[in-house]
Amino acid sequence: MSTRIVARVAALSALVTVASTSLAQKAYYDYRPIFHLTPYAGYMVSGDYLKGPLGTSITNAPGPLYGAQVGVALAPNISLIGNAAYTSGDVRVGVPFLGGLSVGNSSMMLYDAGLQLDLPTGSTGTVPFVPFVQAGVGAIHYTIDESILQTSATNAAVNFGLGADLSLGRGVAVRLLAKDYVGKFDFKEATSFDISGQTAHNLAFSAGLRVDF
Repeated sequence: MSTRIVARVAALSALVTVASTSLAQKAYYDYRPIFHLTPYAGYMVSGDYLKGPLGTSITNAPGPLYGAQVGVALAPNISLIGNAAYTSGDVRVGVPFLGGLSVGNSSMMLYDAGLQLDLPTGSTGTVPFVPFVQAGVGAIHYTIDESILQTSATNAAVNFGLGADLSLGRGVAVRLLAKDYVGKFDFKEATSFDISGQTAHNLAFSAGLRVDF
């Protein structure tokens, strides 16, 4: 009789443990933050402002990137996002056979807003890996500083991003993101000359800490 009681207690305990684990995992995966903030740092590789004759070009040298992104959930897998970032580097003139010649310094402020779509993975592990895509519109503000020239320009830019969140615990995750800002430098605003610049792909690679509220 006692053996049967022990067996039943053991079976009941196992059932409770399995149910508790399942409920905990369900609660974890069903968790949907209303608001998130992601400060980040990374590296930006700028495209050419202008392509000239004989293979010449004007571009920004790659440089460090710092920024922050905020998001507000609109639905379980869709968020409205806003972003601001800063980078700086030398302005380089590309000359065939001579490489890049530094002719000044340029800083860039990036502002954008858009949507993020989380992509389901079907993962059942305790450390979810959530990929996502982003798309938005905004602007890039350039400030160019050279010994005899100081000017600025602002141009519209669209952006597309691909990234993933790696959870560290409830409401905290490491965010990895690659983003392409597509825009054209406004030479007329910067120099008063009616020059049509090159459509540039400015690639931003970053890592940050996402905190949910």
